Amino acid sequence: MAEKLWLIRHGRTAWNAQGRIQGWADVPLDEVGREQARRLAERLRASPPDRILCSPLWRAYETAQILAAAWGVPVEVDERLKERGQGPLEGRTGVEVAALREAWRQFEQDPTAEIAGVEPRAVFAARVWAAMQAAMDRPERALAIVAHGGTFAMFFRQWLGLPLDRPSPFRFDNTSLTELVLQDGRWMVRLLNDTCHLDMGGAQWGVG
Repeated sequence: MAEKLWLIRHGRTAWNAQGRIQGWADVPLDEVGREQARRLAERLRASPPDRILCSPLWRAYETAQILAAAWGVPVEVDERLKERGQGPLEGRTGVEVAALREAWRQFEQDPTAEIAGVEPRAVFAARVWAAMQAAMDRPERALAIVAHGGTFAMFFRQWLGLPLDRPSPFRFDNTSLTELVLQDGRWMVRLLNDTCHLDMGGAQWGVG
């Protein structure tokens, strides 16, 4: 059974910088995102995980590959770690989505509701929970999970028993590190959305 999980959001993409909804769109990292991943790799170089699990979406997979190259550990893809599919909303900015606000509000209040092309929240919640429970039960002592802000926010909402028909209180920045450790048979949060590696050298980084 795993004893430590590092939850890592992917590095920045051009769509992150533009405030565009990504969902299942396969957007690559931009140069800032790649440097963010390299800085995180260096931060954890002295105590790397045994394996990296990652979402198949390119921004997460590319982040995982940068980390794996630095740490010398294998990468394993888990389809269940994907971000929530946003269908026709993918590529839109928040301003553009606001034009659809009323329909979106009604959709978000019902976790079982469906809009053509958008993954129902209940379906998203179920697959994320299954993926995270499987990770916790794996034999490796320490695992890194590279995925998405929405994926990790959904996991925490379910873990804490928060209702799915309310806005998420969690935010995960690009290449943020969230650390869970198993202590006396219980999982504890040691770090949440930590990005101190991005402050090294005084650099300023965009997030989204």
